[in-house]
Amino acid sequence: MLNHHLVTKQTKAGGVLVEKLMVAEALDIARETYFAILLDRAFDGPVMIGSPVGGVDIEEVAEKQPDKIFKEKISFETGLTQEQAVQMAKNLEFTGKNIEIASEQINKLYRLFRKLDCTQLEINPFGETPDGRVVCFDAKLNFDDNAEFRQKEIFTQQDLSETDPREIKAIQLGLNYIQMDGNIGCMVNGAGLAMATMDIISLYGGTPANFLDCGGNVNEKQVIEAFNLLTSDSQVKAIFVNIFGGIVNCGTIANGIVNACRTIDLKIPLIVRLQGTNAEKANEIILNSGLNIIPELDFDSAAKKACAASSSS
Repeated sequence: MLNHHLVTKQTKAGGVLVEKLMVAEALDIARETYFAILLDRAFDGPVMIGSPVGGVDIEEVAEKQPDKIFKEKISFETGLTQEQAVQMAKNLEFTGKNIEIASEQINKLYRLFRKLDCTQLEINPFGETPDGRVVCFDAKLNFDDNAEFRQKEIFTQQDLSETDPREIKAIQLGLNYIQMDGNIGCMVNGAGLAMATMDIISLYGGTPANFLDCGGNVNEKQVIEAFNLLTSDSQVKAIFVNIFGGIVNCGTIANGIVNACRTIDLKIPLIVRLQGTNAEKANEIILNSGLNIIPELDFDSAAKKACAASSSS
């Protein structure tokens, strides 16, 4: 397997290069269940999800056998109780002494979830061997990015070999960047506005080339670096900057845009919408720059112009 490409349903079409192998004990599985702990907004905290039907996609079970899905809210204040753990073990159809063993493992998994600042801990399958052992056969964990400062050991293990170099660069710059397949580069502040921007671009027939959230504490240098990221993508035919200045000062964004355009000698259309804190002065900076920047205050109109520019350039 080493130095060969592995292709599965979870990889891109060309697969991923195998650079490491994990060697583990081979175990036969007599029975499979599903167990997970997630942070869920609907429950305002962690929730246990379990099903006696494991080893398959839990979404498929939820659709075809909803009566086989069990959910239990966990209080942040009191933590997972022994009664909850035992009941979940019974819901997963463990019997005899394995109820106590499974509930003990469920308790340990919750403590791990809390200790490592997880947002998701999924065991699939959580099952039994032919000789009656209770085993976590496979696991998936996600961690809260906001907890990186206290989970340094975990985050240093992150494998970036399959990550787009631009996404790695963005992390180093304090920006949130995700590469996509379209041709309209987007720079926005705030995940909600970023999603709305991508939606309205799609509505008017355009395709976003990326998700780039510069955040609320962005400075001029980060704006310039953001433009470097956007223009490094050869498929980008137009750039749409959509900023609502709540925390961020629109003047900072405007100066960063002007300096970025002069530094990189921007050749593609640039549509800029700046609203909020210091927006009037910011738009004056754009208008007085003498650069070929298209300012637009209306969100709808700005999106239409971005889509039109991307198709004509």
